[in-house]
Amino acid sequence: MYPIWLQFGAIFVIGLVIGSFLTVCVTRIPLGQSIVFPRSRCSSCRTIITWYDNIPLISFLLLRGQCRRCQQPIDPRYPLIELLNGLGYVWLFWHFGWGWPSAIYAGFFSVLLTVTWIDWDHQIIPDVITLPGIVLGWVAATVVLPIGWLDSLIGTLMGGGVLLVMAWVSPYLLGKEGLGGGDIKFLAMIGAFLGWKSALITLFFASVLGASVGVGLLACNMMQRGQYMPFGPFLAVGAFVSMLYGDRVLAWYWGLLL
Repeated sequence: MYPIWLQFGAIFVIGLVIGSFLTVCVTRIPLGQSIVFPRSRCSSCRTIITWYDNIPLISFLLLRGQCRRCQQPIDPRYPLIELLNGLGYVWLFWHFGWGWPSAIYAGFFSVLLTVTWIDWDHQIIPDVITLPGIVLGWVAATVVLPIGWLDSLIGTLMGGGVLLVMAWVSPYLLGKEGLGGGDIKFLAMIGAFLGWKSALITLFFASVLGASVGVGLLACNMMQRGQYMPFGPFLAVGAFVSMLYGDRVLAWYWGLLL
């Protein structure tokens, strides 16, 4: 058996490598481009990035955040996504232990991270992520995850259904569209992976967090009243919290009622 620090060090490195791939997804998927070809290029001078300048996190530090050729700044979100993905993998394996469920949850976390950045940048959640994600969630729940296929199916229907109703009534209550179809399919995917209880917890946390951030931005004059704020990132945070601590939240809630 390898030392625990070496095991988690390996998980962290795997997370960094996959995080590097996520930066490509975040950049290219919204534009409808291939995530495989062509090779990565500098966004300023369009020079192909060599392998030794594309080592996750390390290359950014060695290059001091600049392109080797044109010295233009490298977008800091690239190493940030890599770092968050690596830390997220370590957290999940530490929490759930070693096994296939942890690997599934790690992959799911990478999807949450990708959707967060795409929705924040472009105010869209691509179907190419959520629709296959729903199917993969059903399969994972049936074969590996502890929730089982029925909970996954109900989670998909309930998660998507609740937001579908909210999207339908929001024009009548708020006078404008409050949610997009991408949010609906995203919560349906979350329900497929985590089950119906976690889908509801996700929605609760996302709503509270989104409202809090919105009020804070309005108070600081960083957002105008009526301005659209993407909901996907808050759903992603809610899903991560629910994935890790959903059972504790439910136990606390039932404790208040009983």
